[in-house]
Amino acid sequence: MPRAARLALIALTLALAATLWIWAANALWTSGSPVPSSVHLPHVDAGRFFSPSFLARSASYERFLYVDGLLASLTLLVVLGLYARSGHRLMRESAAGRVGTGILLGMLGFAIVWLAEIPFGLAGVWWERRHGISHQGYVEWLIGSFVELGPSFVSLSLALAVAMGLAGVLRRWWWAAAVPIFTGLALLTTFVSPYLLSSTEPLRDERLVADARALERVEGVDGARLRVQDVHRFTTAPNAEASGFGPSRTVVLWDTLLDKRFTDAEVRMVLAHEIGHLAHDDPLRAVGWLALFLVPIMALIAYVTRGRGGMARPEAVPVAIFALVALQLLATPFFNAVSRRVEASADWAALNATRDPTAQRSAMRRLATTSLSDPEPPGWTQLLFGTHPTGMQRIELAQAWEEEGKH
Repeated sequence: MPRAARLALIALTLALAATLWIWAANALWTSGSPVPSSVHLPHVDAGRFFSPSFLARSASYERFLYVDGLLASLTLLVVLGLYARSGHRLMRESAAGRVGTGILLGMLGFAIVWLAEIPFGLAGVWWERRHGISHQGYVEWLIGSFVELGPSFVSLSLALAVAMGLAGVLRRWWWAAAVPIFTGLALLTTFVSPYLLSSTEPLRDERLVADARALERVEGVDGARLRVQDVHRFTTAPNAEASGFGPSRTVVLWDTLLDKRFTDAEVRMVLAHEIGHLAHDDPLRAVGWLALFLVPIMALIAYVTRGRGGMARPEAVPVAIFALVALQLLATPFFNAVSRRVEASADWAALNATRDPTAQRSAMRRLATTSLSDPEPPGWTQLLFGTHPTGMQRIELAQAWEEEGKH
């Protein structure tokens, strides 16, 4: 085939792939019962819900954590960049074979990252302890973060074994086969992860269980597992989450949400929000977004590792790890935007299920005050760190829902 024709065929293939990718992204973006486009958030003065002293204190508290997070990310990139440049030299000491050496280089890279991020993690613990948010000791945090390396090492080793094994057979096109395999593993993890949560027990408050079952009927969910996680030993901050799909669908309430600081109506609103996630199949849609982004990320990793012989060679592993982390950081603003849209949708579902905007406003206020969360953070922090709408945006959404109902 002439070179010009080959280039034209490649361009056409890329154009078709990009079109299909955009179509799939739009389908995911518009799914899940989002907030109606006709809804516009009214401006609500934060001073109506928060004192000037709290606004100043929460802004100062989170500013430190934002800076700490930025420095940690920059350090991560620098350390991995140096490792990508020189890490392959360490393979001379290995006799573990092609894939085994690649896994060893991957584990060493993660261990270096863990060591580099320790100062920033300890700084975060110090700051949270100083403000009464965390009860965790420094040694306890250090041991916990080390123990958490175990599952990370297992996941990394499996991913490298798959990628390097496929690259040994398919060469440059290994990534096309890796995407569905990694997606399947993510799907399996999403299904089993609710069963692996530590320090949990069934929700035993009969009134809350009855509220949850009533909300499930309203929101179209059937028999989710209701669990309470013991976290008060480590933090005073409240939280809740929804995970799993099918028989593993689970709503987890932190015990700090049930320590009488929140009213029954506020806890009910949190339950409605989490059940809304399950009603919209948000855990499954998260896997869909992952699959979608794995395509360009894996393709780019395959491209940038060619200079080291491709992913079939262990020399390419440090470069692949650096590229993966860098691409994830670049994609973070988009994933945050998706997450904020999903969370707003769950808030809207909770308002429709409970029909109690007063409880929504008070719950958002109490969530902010008990976790020292800035209800009006700077815009750039929402871009880089904001997985949820701001506290004031969530209060304004309740106001918009109430005004919609009056028309």
